[in-house]
Amino acid sequence: MTELPTAAAWRADQAAADTGWTQRLSAEEAEGFDAALRHARTADKPWLAMTPQDFPLPAASRAALQRAAATTQGRWGMCLLKGLPVDRWNEHEARLACWGIGLHMGVARTQNRASDFIADVRNEGGSYKGTNGRGYNTNAGLDFHCDSADVVALLCRRAAKRGGESKVVSSMAVVEELGRRRPDLLAVLQGPWFHSYQGAQHPDAPPYYMCPLVGSAQGHFAMRTNRKNVMAAQRDFPEVPRLTPQQVEVLDLLDVLMQDPALCFSMWLEPGDLQLLNNYLTLHSRTDFEDHDEPDLKRHLFRLWLALPQSQPLPPDWAEYFGDVRAGAVRGGLYGSGMTREFLDFEQRQAAAMEMPCRVRPLVRPVSVAA
Repeated sequence: MTELPTAAAWRADQAAADTGWTQRLSAEEAEGFDAALRHARTADKPWLAMTPQDFPLPAASRAALQRAAATTQGRWGMCLLKGLPVDRWNEHEARLACWGIGLHMGVARTQNRASDFIADVRNEGGSYKGTNGRGYNTNAGLDFHCDSADVVALLCRRAAKRGGESKVVSSMAVVEELGRRRPDLLAVLQGPWFHSYQGAQHPDAPPYYMCPLVGSAQGHFAMRTNRKNVMAAQRDFPEVPRLTPQQVEVLDLLDVLMQDPALCFSMWLEPGDLQLLNNYLTLHSRTDFEDHDEPDLKRHLFRLWLALPQSQPLPPDWAEYFGDVRAGAVRGGLYGSGMTREFLDFEQRQAAAMEMPCRVRPLVRPVSVAA
């Protein structure tokens, strides 16, 4: 196995000064995506029947994606790939291109209660702070969080009239700063933390799970936090252990640190940008936004959750949530109530194509009792 790169903490001024996390497609590389899309449209296969060969990227375009994926696993934990020709594509074509890109990077994960494997990030009138609310279908500003897969990929088709700024922070830098200010709280990050699935679990699965906020495996740091889901578990499930005063202090301090201008880096996503964020090394949020009046000018991004063959191992006590903690394994995602045999078959075929270990899952998983 190829040795995995080692991540490092970074601060906002370092991300601004060293843009090694930004890559721009050449004209040749961009044209390769357009040609692959034309082929995929002509073939018109069901998405879950598609293989990487059904979105046939030339070598230069594949290499660009491989460089971008590798960048998410190194120091920065993020990559902004610019120059995809979305101005040539209508909405259906851009969505298909996003799916095709994912076929060359890893294995897509399901993302919600309906088990959708690609999500439209746009304001559809949802309620972010309500019970079981999700932020991607609202125009609300979002709390800092990480998504439930190795990498979240966002392809920008349309930007907002105002707002919608993307904010990213190095989770390693956040933990280092917390340790400087409150070293007594570092151990609390690694204790048991209970999170609500916010209704996105399979109906036969428990509605909450246990996962520490910070851990490591074989020298690889990992962090996972989402205060909204922690508080939802406290609100909705009386059997979940109550937060200790120290845990509340941790959440409050994390809220301060993640928004600290010295740590938090802001970027604007433009049409044709593909943002890739490592969910173990970065935390992200977004400001609220105002849309254009014209329907086809409204802010619109496509979101993929991906398991990557280059991914790091995860802490053993993260297995309850991620299912598989081995490096490069197919893991993560939200099982959902809409899981189908077609997706599970796709998952196995795509894992084989990417040479990734993948455990065979039943269509309905048994209930596990949280420890």
